[in-house]
Amino acid sequence: MKHFKKLAFTALMVFPLSGLAAEMSATLYKNPNCGCCAGHAEYLKENGFDVEVVETNDLSKIKAEHNVPEKLYGCHSTLIDNYAFEGHVNVESIQQVLEEKPFIKGLSVPGMPLGSPGMGGEKQGPIEVYTLAFQPTDSPEVYATY
Repeated sequence: MKHFKKLAFTALMVFPLSGLAAEMSATLYKNPNCGCCAGHAEYLKENGFDVEVVETNDLSKIKAEHNVPEKLYGCHSTLIDNYAFEGHVNVESIQQVLEEKPFIKGLSVPGMPLGSPGMGGEKQGPIEVYTLAFQPTDSPEVYATY
């Protein structure tokens, strides 16, 4: 019994409880021909998300179902825990939303900015992450900059 306690203590030190937590499920909708979307899915997987990739030729339907304003369209849409994440949103912003659970629809990085997670290329400057509000606005709020 003495050895069992020692082994259990050693296991907890080597494998902390946080490492035993289940991965968060994510569904990423992308155009079948887009490589950067696959890159973003890999980025999410590398950061602890269990990602299901769904290829579709009608991304606008997914965006419409989640009331994403056209000017905030990203190149793919990811659904995690009742939130929509448009485009190349960084994992720190995603995790902050999932932890704090703000009253928003989600976040967006519109377009395909170089140097964003999964996009590749050299970052041309700060990348702004916008809030997807329940009431669309002409001037969306900046949630984070990275």
